[in-house]
Amino acid sequence: MNIIEITAKSLLRKQKQVDAWFCSAYGMNIYRGCAHNCAYCDGRAETYQVEGDFGSDISVKVNAPELLRRELDPAGKRKPMKRTYIFIGGGVNDAYQPAEEKYRLTRRALEIILGYGLHVHVLTKSVLVERDIDILLKINKAQSAGYNARAVVSFSFSSADDKISRVFEPGVPPPSRRFSAIKRLKDAGLYCGIYLMPVLPFITDYPEQIEAVFKAGTEAGADFLVFGGLTLKEGRQKEYFLQALRRFSGAAGDLIAGAGDLPLQYDVIYPGDPYKPGSSYGNARPDYCSLLNEVVFTVARRHRLPLRMPPALFRGIMDENDRIAVMLEHMDYFHRARGHKSTFGWAARKVRELEAPASAMGNRLRSVSGIGPATADIIGEILATGTSVKYEKLLYGSM
Repeated sequence: MNIIEITAKSLLRKQKQVDAWFCSAYGMNIYRGCAHNCAYCDGRAETYQVEGDFGSDISVKVNAPELLRRELDPAGKRKPMKRTYIFIGGGVNDAYQPAEEKYRLTRRALEIILGYGLHVHVLTKSVLVERDIDILLKINKAQSAGYNARAVVSFSFSSADDKISRVFEPGVPPPSRRFSAIKRLKDAGLYCGIYLMPVLPFITDYPEQIEAVFKAGTEAGADFLVFGGLTLKEGRQKEYFLQALRRFSGAAGDLIAGAGDLPLQYDVIYPGDPYKPGSSYGNARPDYCSLLNEVVFTVARRHRLPLRMPPALFRGIMDENDRIAVMLEHMDYFHRARGHKSTFGWAARKVRELEAPASAMGNRLRSVSGIGPATADIIGEILATGTSVKYEKLLYGSM
């Protein structure tokens, strides 16, 4: 591992709206590059502009705590930050990769977030996060502006199989150890999620593989499970993964039926455009995505584990309109994942554009273009109860 210490000009990344996947409007990359070196990581894609070898050249923003303290300071802002989670992890790094053992920058970031009484959502593959249970619990108990601050820790997986993980996630603890970490964090009193992302086609997408993740997650006490398929962006990411797939296919023959045919199968479902390196999302063919969605929804119905962060975990964390918009975006996703048309995404946009809280709109919501009577009734139900019957059915894969 080659460590490159850098002095960054900024740290906190602000999004235009609250993200419905992680319930966050702010994120940060304390490191660039990741020694976990997962074969499928899209942080290698050209669009992220990570220089050097992604898995071994690790840039460390040594001034990250100073930047974060300055950027979170309300005294330096003309308008207050959105009420939302601050997201640590994902993107082009894992905040708990091996470099964190020495630099402890993520721990210092949590201490600063605690000092400002803010909320945090951590996503990692590393059990090093257990080191910081003390701070995470303090965040959970802190008082800020009259409401409880909250910490959520999520772990990402591509399967529950330790042997398969060794092949495709060479630098991280095995899934069994990550599930043990979830149980330990839950027993300590923290909220925990699972991001089954990415599910690897023809490797970890079989019903029994998906079932194993849900079963282990439920037994560990996870509060929710979010899934997503593998994206292969043209260029460095796709080339690296396919090289790894060819290299590992022989060694994995006893783990994966038909492993020798995997490169050809991937060529079929990821046709891509070789003339546009890193420019597309790199999604698999729609017909494959539909099959994967149906497998996951079928398993989810049996385990009753929410397929997005449930409203109880962001109620009081977000402003009213953001909370409603996130739930509408969840509904839009679930409808589209099943191949159905949906207007919920457009309605979410209109809710975000409202100049007043939805609760103050009353019957006027029904006449807002893009919302309409049916969606206004769902919004009314959310305002009255915190959720809606239709939303709950979609959330648990039963609709």
